Amino acid sequence: MEKRPRMLEGYRVLDFTHYVAGPTCTRILAEMGAEVIKVERSAEGDHVRILGLVRDGMSTYYFQHNHSKRSLGINLHDPRGTRLLLDMIPKIDVVVENFAPGVIKEMGFGYEALRKIKPDIIMCSVSVAGQTGPLSYKPGYDYLGAAYAGITEQLGESDRAPIAPPMAIGDVSTGVAAAMAVGFALLHRERTGEGQMIDSSLLDTYFHMHELSVPVISLRPGKFIPKRTGATHPTGAPVGVYEATDGHVFLVVQQHEMGRLWRAMKRPDLAEDPRFKTNRDRLKNNVVLREIIETWLKSFPSRMDALKELDAERVPCAPVLKLQDAMAEPHLRERKTVRRVKDPAMGEFDIPGMPVKFSAWPDRMDVKASRVGADNLAIVTELAGLSASEAEALARDGVLISAPPTAAPQQS
Repeated sequence: MEKRPRMLEGYRVLDFTHYVAGPTCTRILAEMGAEVIKVERSAEGDHVRILGLVRDGMSTYYFQHNHSKRSLGINLHDPRGTRLLLDMIPKIDVVVENFAPGVIKEMGFGYEALRKIKPDIIMCSVSVAGQTGPLSYKPGYDYLGAAYAGITEQLGESDRAPIAPPMAIGDVSTGVAAAMAVGFALLHRERTGEGQMIDSSLLDTYFHMHELSVPVISLRPGKFIPKRTGATHPTGAPVGVYEATDGHVFLVVQQHEMGRLWRAMKRPDLAEDPRFKTNRDRLKNNVVLREIIETWLKSFPSRMDALKELDAERVPCAPVLKLQDAMAEPHLRERKTVRRVKDPAMGEFDIPGMPVKFSAWPDRMDVKASRVGADNLAIVTELAGLSASEAEALARDGVLISAPPTAAPQQS
């Protein structure tokens, strides 16, 4: 088969990101073929290098969010380090950073400074609340964006405090949105020759997730107030988590699909029951509707037996899987949604794959992650024109940084 260039091959990204949101953006760009150079300012590197399972200088957390990137360890407190990066800017297409607003400018790498060196450069800044506005001064993380966006208040049971989901919903979604924006900006530059500044925030991404409530609240101020509804959906019935014999099932049944549910349950009488005729009727009688559905689900030896009946009538449904069961699901394995990778120290393990599939370019399975400064010599000789001896001198002076040597991988 003819080897095709990857979709972003030939583009170069300078990556000042850390934790999850920014690294998700640059990791997607790297998977698409861009050369991503991750700037790490100490031998310890990105803060997440100590999270997850850690072995011989690599962590599972770092690998998942930063594979496919090169690592440049550089001391930016030394003016020679700053000068070295600025010398590379003419060969950089995109800069991505997720410091608190203003920090990248103080470091000497703000958009206005970089565009003087390279007028068509694209910069993407990722933050909790954006680069402008009354909240732009705030440093922050995923959960803070959700709290400000009116998301957290709607999560959980009505009689308890809101919950904090144990996954990076906003971080990853913001990273995906930022990568999308960078792709659009590159397309715009191809057409016009213009670079630009992209302002991506967790708060904006989270607010974008609201499904129904925003325009309704706007049109009916004070009359419509969303409430936490726990395992059921606030505006649809039957929509939510239902208890079965050996676990839980998620049902999402819209008005035009109700006949399918009644047929699967072999309860045609319920189709004429005035309590369940419309979605509004079902919401008013959601407690009794839940009891009827759960009694039916529990009449089967297992939830999978009930799901077969629902699938036969094409009722939208799914088992509520534990993560380890989702990872073993054949569908996710076949589509490489769960991807098997290998690291010299960590061995073989699973990470998430790309969230989209391309017909012209297969998923990469041979991804790897670099130790801090592992790519120093190659980067500074290729991009800054330094000789090997000059690079070695900068390493001796502590301008170029690398992680201490790691132990030889142990045989398992």
